[in-house]
Amino acid sequence: METRAYLKGTRLSPQKAALVADQIRGKSVDEAMDFLVYNKQKGSAVIKKLLESAIANAENNNNSDIDKLSIKSVIVNQGMRLKRMKARARGRADRIIKPTCHIEIILVEEGK
Repeated sequence: METRAYLKGTRLSPQKAALVADQIRGKSVDEAMDFLVYNKQKGSAVIKKLLESAIANAENNNNSDIDKLSIKSVIVNQGMRLKRMKARARGRADRIIKPTCHIEIILVEEGK
């Protein structure tokens, strides 16, 4: 049985989130949590919280055994970009682009 968890509009660039997502894709939940706890990247804290949510969804909604869960896929998509202006010399302005991303984790139980 598949279990999903979504996180939309995260203030993190999709490239930085994808670096962490590539490391945990296909691993068991225990291995992925160990990796995310000790990783220093900003994306690891965000994805760790989302993985905890997916585990809770699997336990409460599908009555899955936590020890048998593994990560089927981690999908990182680009969200909307926040556009800001920064004042420059002589009355000009530069555009600042603040990226966001959408992250989806799909867990599957190994025994079923």
